[in-house]
Amino acid sequence: MSETEVNPTISKSTGLPRKRFYRARAHSNPLSDSHFPVPISPNHVDYSLHFPQFFPSSDQADSSKKIQFADVGCGFGGLLISLSTLFPETLMIGMELRDKVTEYVKERILSLRVANPGQYQNVSVVRTNSMKYFPNYFGKGQLSKMFFLFPDPHFKEKNHRRRVISPFLLDEYAYALEVGGIIYTITDVEELGEWMKSCLENHPMFEALTEKELEADPVVKLLCSATEEGQKVARNEGQTFQAIPRAQALKAVPSQQQQSQDCDESCKSSTKSSIFWNPAASASSIPCQEPVQPVPSVLEDQ
Repeated sequence: MSETEVNPTISKSTGLPRKRFYRARAHSNPLSDSHFPVPISPNHVDYSLHFPQFFPSSDQADSSKKIQFADVGCGFGGLLISLSTLFPETLMIGMELRDKVTEYVKERILSLRVANPGQYQNVSVVRTNSMKYFPNYFGKGQLSKMFFLFPDPHFKEKNHRRRVISPFLLDEYAYALEVGGIIYTITDVEELGEWMKSCLENHPMFEALTEKELEADPVVKLLCSATEEGQKVARNEGQTFQAIPRAQALKAVPSQQQQSQDCDESCKSSTKSSIFWNPAASASSIPCQEPVQPVPSVLEDQ
């Protein structure tokens, strides 16, 4: 008797898990306390649990192969599955807070590995709170791509601190991205799109990609077509808002004399002319909180 005949959660036609058995709320509160294992540092992530074909044993101390793509809030894993075949030698992981959704993605990957021997060995998922434990998984300059696709908008102003894109969290993301690494963000909520764009534009470690670079990037085309949320927006003929910058090297810190001169000039100007609030900007632009200088790391670079 086959597994699909004894396990009703597996589709007989596709051999993949059925979503209706993994129902979950659209979003979870990232500030709530959840109980799941967390590695104490990036060097303590057991790659053999996620990528057994690449790491037959848990001893990976001498391995130079690391996770390079991170899909933060990966949902049902549609983007990861597409990226897995597009970049078969690149290790990638989805980070998801909801337990049932994480279990679905895990079963989906395992089913695809069985149905397609040798494929989908480079993709995995972990249940975690990336807003709290992101530095526990990735070292300095480890990632080349990060994805934040259709995140929770947290509409109320008092809940903006729960947004996964914020000036303070961008410091952690910039630390984990290699120079030239790219952050991909997309949403169907215009206000959130303006927020994420403003945060990224005002952070000193990121610069926007040109239109030519965006057109040449094959990943950009997958942001809507490969994700379940993107497909839903397309069916409803909705609009999406993207912000896709790259990480850049931190510019030299101004000398003490230059900082003093800049301070004098700033004091002469009106308080409304702050560098963090441009009155000439469009009404839809939402200024973020004051960006802070990137912290070297919550953890020592291993």
